[in-house]
Amino acid sequence: MGSNKQRSCVIDYLAVAALVLCADVSHADQGGSSFWFPGQFASLSAVQQTPGWALSVIDYHSSVAAAGSAAAAKEILAGKIPANVNVNLNLRLNGRADLVALTPSYTFATAELGGQLVVGISGQYGRAATSIAGTLTAIAGPIVVTRTGMLEGSLTSYGDLAPFAQLLWNLGVDNYMAYVTGNVPVGDYDPTRIPNIGLGHGAIDIGGGYTYFDPAAGNEISGVAGLTYNFRNPDTQYRSGIDFHFDWGASHSLTKQLFVGIVGYAYQQVTDDSGQNPILGSFRSRVFGVGPQIGYSFPVADMQGFLGLRGYGEFGAANRPSGWNTWLTFTISPSAPAAVAARKHLVVK
Repeated sequence: MGSNKQRSCVIDYLAVAALVLCADVSHADQGGSSFWFPGQFASLSAVQQTPGWALSVIDYHSSVAAAGSAAAAKEILAGKIPANVNVNLNLRLNGRADLVALTPSYTFATAELGGQLVVGISGQYGRAATSIAGTLTAIAGPIVVTRTGMLEGSLTSYGDLAPFAQLLWNLGVDNYMAYVTGNVPVGDYDPTRIPNIGLGHGAIDIGGGYTYFDPAAGNEISGVAGLTYNFRNPDTQYRSGIDFHFDWGASHSLTKQLFVGIVGYAYQQVTDDSGQNPILGSFRSRVFGVGPQIGYSFPVADMQGFLGLRGYGEFGAANRPSGWNTWLTFTISPSAPAAVAARKHLVVK
């Protein structure tokens, strides 16, 4: 795989460059989901980087759909339906997000706690569009109101900010990582609007990962697990439950610059939401995703460039819109010293 892939690809996955891609057309806070976007980590998640400044740009696209409770949650919120009103719903939600995330990061040369420290912040700008079609019947005592039709909307705006810090340790082919990140709710958010770019509440996420990386064979496999705690939304008094997420990737280097592989994720909410309409029940979300990845590294003046593409098809979703999403990444980072690069490349065929 070589140092080109290490230096560039890891900036994407370790910088958590799209942590704040929170357009709720696909991952609505009020729909049982949270701050974490599955698929943020993939290959080489725990491999150390070249010290210095780096910048990652991610172009994220998603197309999702949902019926049942996942669609009902958004309709109940947008319609300001109180919890004491009984509702019957036959709804379907469709959503699309097209977002660009920017993540500057800095890798320190001085060791901290025996590892390499990386810090940075991520933010995004883009467009979200959502539609909900079907029939809603609201019953309050003797009063029955039925509404049939479609609610739809779109928004082009800015999102929240997500600062992060990671520590990376290397022991030969074994690499370890610990991270902490969170959501600063400064994005464009309106609780009664169908699409939003911001979440409307804070969150904190902690976790760790492992990468087995054998440059001699050109093989690598990575996994990162974490937990997200969501704070209460002050506008709606809604709180998403704690969720567990696991992102993974495996790849093989075809040349010093080109690799191919497979990626996937699992997302499972482990505690109930609070503040939702009683008809929604405990409302725990779940989704799985899997797909291909490809990456290519190349020199950019005296820096190192990386271009990568990975895509996920989702399945097994519960109380959560699902469909497909793609991540196109461009990263520019410092080049490794010539002596280090030569040593790493020597064993790659």
